[in-house]
Amino acid sequence: MVAKQRYTVIGVMSGTSLDGLDIARCTFERAHGKWAFKIVDARTVKYPARWSRLLAEAHVLSSEDLIHTDVAFGQFIGEAVNKFLSGSRGRVDFIASHGHTVFHQPSRGFTYQIGNGNAIHASTGLPVVYDFRSLDVIRGGEGAPLVPVGDKFLFHNFDFCLNLGGIANISMEQKRSRVAFDVCFCNMALNHVAAKAGKTYDKNGNMASAGEIDSSLLKKIDRIYAALRRKRPSLGREIFESQIRPLIEASRLSVNDQLATLTESAAVEIIRAIPQNLKQGRVLCTGGGAFNSFLLTRMLERAQDRVILIVPEEQIVKFKEAVVFAFLGVLRVRDEANCLRSVTGSTQDSSGGILVGF
Repeated sequence: MVAKQRYTVIGVMSGTSLDGLDIARCTFERAHGKWAFKIVDARTVKYPARWSRLLAEAHVLSSEDLIHTDVAFGQFIGEAVNKFLSGSRGRVDFIASHGHTVFHQPSRGFTYQIGNGNAIHASTGLPVVYDFRSLDVIRGGEGAPLVPVGDKFLFHNFDFCLNLGGIANISMEQKRSRVAFDVCFCNMALNHVAAKAGKTYDKNGNMASAGEIDSSLLKKIDRIYAALRRKRPSLGREIFESQIRPLIEASRLSVNDQLATLTESAAVEIIRAIPQNLKQGRVLCTGGGAFNSFLLTRMLERAQDRVILIVPEEQIVKFKEAVVFAFLGVLRVRDEANCLRSVTGSTQDSSGGILVGF
């Protein structure tokens, strides 16, 4: 396939926090050895109750039901993209879809995202790149995080790129190599507790700010993260449900106190992940947690002037991951590395993703 210098791509992302399906139409242009991007249009498609339930419970479905859900979710994505593009002008080169993670167990050699690429292609008629993580996992890597490739080429003017999504992860340049890792559970934990109060999330961290930090629960969570820090594995639903969630439920604290404690835990872990010897490091904050003013306040308190937190324009905050997966699709189509061994621990860099309809 002949490499072009300009691409128009639809990036699609469904995160662990189940906020909805993020769709971003982006242009990427390479000039003088550097990449530049622009978000042409973007929106989040809120999941109907049926899909919120299915995605949350997909890991307990029977094998046949899971296969059916994989195809059905691909059709849902395709239909959402069609609606997103209706009435718009201009050619789209392809769709790059992350899908929705159901299983992520790199220690056992697999990761699984539903949202079948063939179904997306059949629904839209557009070429599709999907399944970005599997090749890296099969080669011994964690298959995550993948966003650091986008950080390296698209957001290189920041010292750190911090994604405050369902799982918080961070990337940085060290010794001329990109380094990145999952830090802690962020919105996945906070949204789980907020649901007890009948809310999808704790807006601005208001409930957390009204609560009290429980030192006992904080210490128990810290012990779990201390063990995880030694190897920095990629974090998934499995670890949250087996190690963090039982501590939350056993605490018997009020919702506000649980939220306050989990927010403090996230702030502690995130600031701990930033090298201690750097002063006034510029940290790009994106993902839903960037709108959580109480979380950002606690991070700044813990950092004690070591960092400058930069929250960019709202479109970047909301859609950075969709933009990056669109870019990963560009790299895959060009057969260039979109998954770095320095980040995932794989045996080699990979150009991951299955191509359909090219």
